[in-house]
Amino acid sequence: MVGIALRYPTVRRGFQHRSMCSVCLTTHRGGGVSLMTARKAGAAGREGNSVGVYMCADLACSLYVRGKKVPESGSRFEESLTTEEQIARAGGNLNAFVDRLYV
Repeated sequence: MVGIALRYPTVRRGFQHRSMCSVCLTTHRGGGVSLMTARKAGAAGREGNSVGVYMCADLACSLYVRGKKVPESGSRFEESLTTEEQIARAGGNLNAFVDRLYV
């Protein structure tokens, strides 16, 4: 099991454009997507190096993929992938972020 402390900007801008989460591919308007950063593991992290990913600011990616939550003013694209395939893709995207912390 891995624990990661994510940081994100405390000031959200009222952007009128859409942004897409890199994990679940849900689009949001305004501050619904934020750059989340985490320090790298080991010496690189102690030197202040970090890795970032654009994620749903509410961290509800799994709910969006499963259709249990709908973004306030954004949307999910209709896909030919099954829900299970979308869940696997989101998990793979999140794992790729975590893997980057250890490189």
